[in-house]
Amino acid sequence: MLYTQKTPAEKRAALRSALATGELLRFPGAFNPLSARLIQEKNFEGVYISGAVIAADLGLPDIGLTTLTEVAGRAAQISRMTDLPTLVDADTGFGEPMNVARTVQSLEDAGVAGLHIEDQVNPKRCGHLDGKSVVDDDTAIKRIRAAADARRDANLLIMARTDIRAIEGLPASIDRAKALVDAGADAIFPEAMKDLSEFEAMTNALDVPVLANMTEFGKSELFTTQQLKDVGIRIVIYPVSLLRLAMGAAERGLDTLLSDGTLQQTVPDMQTRARLYELLDYEAYNTFDTSIYNFKV
Repeated sequence: MLYTQKTPAEKRAALRSALATGELLRFPGAFNPLSARLIQEKNFEGVYISGAVIAADLGLPDIGLTTLTEVAGRAAQISRMTDLPTLVDADTGFGEPMNVARTVQSLEDAGVAGLHIEDQVNPKRCGHLDGKSVVDDDTAIKRIRAAADARRDANLLIMARTDIRAIEGLPASIDRAKALVDAGADAIFPEAMKDLSEFEAMTNALDVPVLANMTEFGKSELFTTQQLKDVGIRIVIYPVSLLRLAMGAAERGLDTLLSDGTLQQTVPDMQTRARLYELLDYEAYNTFDTSIYNFKV
């Protein structure tokens, strides 16, 4: 009832333990707190909190317009709704090394189990768009070192994302990833890999977990979980998938309302009131006050 019964520290420790098993961890992206509860009920291993989704929810493009306050606020809302570990997109850390340190502690306070910081020039853009620019090695290393030094819970996962593949190629991506691991990154997010062989090259070159981004309409093919596991990937995210599904259904429903004057034909596709109340755990509130929940669905 209300929120998760697990502390952030427990969820961070659980993520570390899960990564140590060598199994592939699946992190669908939650577009709001309720969808995080659904991800948990479907028995996924974690919840991803996408910067692109937060921006889209605010009606903004994913070009670095969101603030740390907005990201930390949404991260807190989602993290306290689920027992699963949450991984949040921290963009470029919202500034220089001192800003990165503050970002890490703010997101740590928000209850996330991990975060990733990228090496794009600030302001950044979506990782699967052309025309990206990345910072030099020294700047990228300082960001990750600041992030690693700033955390207070040693189990908070500091992940480094590198976008250099699209600009300088795979060898440069591997070299950058190694440097970021040396700077303190616990895991690597190589963005916009071309194919499975490139993912495999990354996992073979590194001694830390590697993440695969399975975003629709991007640079990478939508590989299966088995394919990713076979090449050594340890975390896979589906950052915008649930938002795209929800918005697609909403648009089709609005079109039906315009054409038919009623949503009667779409009712079978809707989540029922009973299922919504089940996700919200209405029944448990009865233990506190029968005046809140005193009816049957």
